[in-house]
Amino acid sequence: MLHPEGLHPERGLGPGDPLRRATKLHSTLVKRRTTSLARLDALLEILGPDWHAAFGVHLANKTPLRFLAAGYADPHTVKRLGRARLSRFLYRHSHGAFGDTLADQLLAAATATLQLWAEDLPFPDLAEDIAIEARLALRLTEEITELDQRIVVLVGDRDPDGIITSAPGVGAITGAVILGRLGNADRFASLAAARAFSGLVPSLDASGISGRHGAPTKRGDALLREALFIAANQARRLDPTLAAKYHRLMIENGKHHTSALCHIATTLLTRVVACWKAQTPYQLRDVDGRPLDAAEARDIIAERYQIPQEIRRTRTTTATGRRSKESQRAPSTGPSTNHVRRAGAA
Repeated sequence: MLHPEGLHPERGLGPGDPLRRATKLHSTLVKRRTTSLARLDALLEILGPDWHAAFGVHLANKTPLRFLAAGYADPHTVKRLGRARLSRFLYRHSHGAFGDTLADQLLAAATATLQLWAEDLPFPDLAEDIAIEARLALRLTEEITELDQRIVVLVGDRDPDGIITSAPGVGAITGAVILGRLGNADRFASLAAARAFSGLVPSLDASGISGRHGAPTKRGDALLREALFIAANQARRLDPTLAAKYHRLMIENGKHHTSALCHIATTLLTRVVACWKAQTPYQLRDVDGRPLDAAEARDIIAERYQIPQEIRRTRTTTATGRRSKESQRAPSTGPSTNHVRRAGAA
């Protein structure tokens, strides 16, 4: 009465699985750190654009965070420290990566801030707010690093042969998420069942004699879908068969980048589960089935499956989808219409 094929025993630990918990905690910590860095970025914007120019893409590194955590976002403090002490601080904490150049940029940023605000802005209070956010980001970074080490050990015990991470685009943390959130792949009676569990299959809106495929069902594990989506974006750059499918979806089918990646993610999951069931590593192949090494695969992708820039620009935006002007969601992964034929129709 509950299921046409009967009930199947679940031998996993569920929420008690340490890898399942660790991957969820890792995702939560990363998102908290991203939020803290965004808040830090907004606070630095108050001081002026020169601070962003000084730190550039290195704001998330430990050295800039330690600099800000020490309360040095106060331009008066920076001026009092001077070039020599700033250079020593930066050189020591970055192990030589930063030094005089960054010190000069920070002194210039402090001067520009004082010229912009004079004494109208309470710099000590703002510097303390920035220091709090920087300390939070530093602490979260340390926790993430320690958790990464624990996850590596758990994955080594669960997958000693590295079958999951042999798939293109699947790294240590992404593989841990797939292992932890998917559970034992042998419990799925078919590959279609594994795809359905992920929620990356198109929904079906059917009534009477008509039906239409829509957006992904999203009924599975959200963290698993996120990991597969990230892995798919990298895998299409490494596997010619996936690159060919992505190229066809973008060029011939007119799919949006997000929609095409959903297709790639579903295919990647199917292959990962198949490899796990067979206990064989993933093998890169050409579209004709010929085995390839990584260098050959990259050369083939670069030669055959590059997306023209004009197409990529129009299909990688996050604006309203092509098929629906009323919502901001990504286009569906299935065809726009898939009507069921009437009985006896040609």
